[in-house]
Amino acid sequence: MGTVRSLKDDERALLTALIAGKPQAAQLLDSLVGARVEEMNDGGMGSLRFCATDARPRRLGVQLVEKEFIDSDGIPIMVAINLDEHGDLYELDIWKVDFSPLKQLPNA
Repeated sequence: MGTVRSLKDDERALLTALIAGKPQAAQLLDSLVGARVEEMNDGGMGSLRFCATDARPRRLGVQLVEKEFIDSDGIPIMVAINLDEHGDLYELDIWKVDFSPLKQLPNA
């Protein structure tokens, strides 16, 4: 995994747009304030794993949302927000269909 850091403005904007309107949106949006993330080793596609705010073990739970975008080079990108088994943010999973590095984070 990469270095632990805060969300960048464009990452926060994408997450906010994708989470808005979901049943647990208020809680999840609140958790973005001060959120710490690690860049995942995905070949430069931009996926992030959210760091736990407590010591309890975490694992992948359910997918909250998935949406398709087109990168600036015309290649489709799938973006998903995954929750852990406790319903907390777990991953921002970004997958470019040709596995090339992401050119630009999508605007939702």
